[in-house]
Amino acid sequence: MSSPIDPTSTAAWAELEAHHRSFTPDLRGWFADDPGRVERLGFTVGDLHVDLSKNLVTDDILASLVRLAEQTGVADRYAAMLAGEHINTTEDRAVLHTALRRPAGASPALVVDGQDIDSDVQGVLDAISAFAERVRSGEWRGVTGKKVTHVVNIGIGGSDLGPVMIYEALKPYADAGIEALFVSNIDPTDIAQTTADLDPETTLFIVASKTFTTLETLTNARLARDWLWAELEASEAIDGTKSSRTDAVAHHFVAVSTALDRVAEFGIDPANAFGFWDWVGGRYSVDSAIGLSLAIALGPGVFHELLGGFHDVDEHMRTAPLEANVPVLMGLLNIWYSNFLGAQSHAVLPYAQQLHRFAAYLQQLTMESNGKSVRWDGTPVTTGTGEVFWGEPGTNGQHAFYQLIHQGTRLIPADFIAFVNPAYPLDDDGRDVHGLFLANFLAQTKALAFGKTAEEVEAEGTTGPLVAARTFAGNRPTTSIFAPALTPRVLGQLIALYEHITFTQGVIWGINSFDQWGVELGKQLALQIAPAIEGDAEALAAQDASTRGLLEYYTAHRLP
Repeated sequence: MSSPIDPTSTAAWAELEAHHRSFTPDLRGWFADDPGRVERLGFTVGDLHVDLSKNLVTDDILASLVRLAEQTGVADRYAAMLAGEHINTTEDRAVLHTALRRPAGASPALVVDGQDIDSDVQGVLDAISAFAERVRSGEWRGVTGKKVTHVVNIGIGGSDLGPVMIYEALKPYADAGIEALFVSNIDPTDIAQTTADLDPETTLFIVASKTFTTLETLTNARLARDWLWAELEASEAIDGTKSSRTDAVAHHFVAVSTALDRVAEFGIDPANAFGFWDWVGGRYSVDSAIGLSLAIALGPGVFHELLGGFHDVDEHMRTAPLEANVPVLMGLLNIWYSNFLGAQSHAVLPYAQQLHRFAAYLQQLTMESNGKSVRWDGTPVTTGTGEVFWGEPGTNGQHAFYQLIHQGTRLIPADFIAFVNPAYPLDDDGRDVHGLFLANFLAQTKALAFGKTAEEVEAEGTTGPLVAARTFAGNRPTTSIFAPALTPRVLGQLIALYEHITFTQGVIWGINSFDQWGVELGKQLALQIAPAIEGDAEALAAQDASTRGLLEYYTAHRLP
């Protein structure tokens, strides 16, 4: 791959520095003087209406940002990704999560490194759809012949955050009487509380680990297997012999993994293992076999519609000119805020309770992808990189942290997401509750943009020191994303939108957004420290003074 282009060396970067030197944001004035601003900065991608008009940009700044995307090769690198070039340089891999949602029969066929990618993807998709239908219909049953009522996905990171977020978002589509649950944390509380009220005879576990070596996932899988055996033996559903235990695992465990030997060693029939590929990064994998729990609980049809939404935005990213390319524009705005206006975090505020795990999902997508300090050729970055993504659903956030966004000293760009039609239309004494909810969504973006002047506060009768306390500066940037309803297709579009925003920023910064070496060191050190926790004096002595002191505290206070 070619070396990254240093964004600070481009003419567009110099233009942006000049804009910044003379920049005074004035959303009130801009809206008053420019009646076409909303139409010009309103965009459509798939079913999403995206309003960028309340962002802190002029036409000239936006034009310079688009030139920055041109001069750093965003479109060319996206094309290279789609073609299967090894843009994951540190692992020498292609990056092909977009291939997971190519429709069957897409042309031209995608062949990478001698592999027919389309055939491979469709084969796995067909397999998970067929298995999901077996579970949903009751053809697949537990060891005692009972239908599955609960599916427990055991994974971590991308093998957990995506499935749980989508399941919570699309729970109204669950139609087979099957509930999905999720275990990720190695804290034993997680597996213990999840299994506490389950019936082992009607529970199916999905162990999601590409290599089948992930410490947290395999530990939880063994704990789940022990629970299954103990509960079935206690009820005399199995007799505790090796053969009965093997049979129980075969009926109650499947895997999402390509390490078939390790799957078989665990006791899962390799025929019930669903694979994916090294060109799928964990945080981009929810539309692979990692979504098996979704296909079961929500149905293969819903899963295919979700994939269609992803593909809608993939195609928009591929075909739309940069000046009208929504994920590119949103990524460029993030560059403007973080590299020129000093923003360090980014709020994502869905006005939809169903998206209460969306910000957590985006934290891995954005921060694991772009939390890097070296470029894809190994050289140091030349700019700040990454933002801290965070958020909660409205209106809960309004009563928690919005104060800081409105009147604090930090610039926090925010994305507001809302849907015209609710999953649960309810009224309160004849009043549409969802309408009231959306009034808050609209009010917050208006207040953040335009604020409230001291004169306006005084006109309401406030005097003295309270005037300053009740004044709002405004000029707090927001993007509003609206859609008719939170459907599977719309959710796929939302996720892909943020995938490509992340991609755009990574290209401009010159970093590899598809590795995650930063998570490895802690894992390695944990394996070295574990023997010290278990009483190994030599391992204890090998630790630094602080770690040794903490281990001694643990030993002194651990109950027998």
